[in-house]
Amino acid sequence: MWLNHAWSRTAAIFALAAIPFAAAPAEKEAKAPSAQMIERGRYMIVTGHCNNCHTAGYAAKEGNVPEKAWLLGSGPLGFRGPWGTTYATNLRLFLKDMSESQWVKYAKTFRARGPMPYWSVNETSEADLRAMYHYIRQLGPVGEPAQAYLTPDREPKPPFITWPTPPKGPGK
Repeated sequence: MWLNHAWSRTAAIFALAAIPFAAAPAEKEAKAPSAQMIERGRYMIVTGHCNNCHTAGYAAKEGNVPEKAWLLGSGPLGFRGPWGTTYATNLRLFLKDMSESQWVKYAKTFRARGPMPYWSVNETSEADLRAMYHYIRQLGPVGEPAQAYLTPDREPKPPFITWPTPPKGPGK
């Protein structure tokens, strides 16, 4: 009897070991963001001046651009400086396939060419980055990707803004 009981337990253990377990998701399913979080994200986008570069015509129109056109990138406008010529990213496409956690990690660690003030984004609180993520995502992934970066030796097509080279002074 003991032998049969031990054999049954052994068989049961092997049988359980053969059952495939569902893989744990890489990130927990997040609850839908609250209206308060979306509004905080909108506030951060406006006061963080993201639209000044990432929304075509925003600065020239003193912010009078419909929200449906926000964060689609700078369009044909380039930003030329000692780093070359950059074009502001379409953030709505950029975040399309990125999880909330991936965005927070990216925003806390990325470095960018001028004139992007990446150091300000790096210092943004995790809660505010999460709110920004949800605001941008709720706008929807539309538009075209940004133009490719041009090295300093390449002349960009107009329109572009030329950023001055910092003056060389004592100790620089």
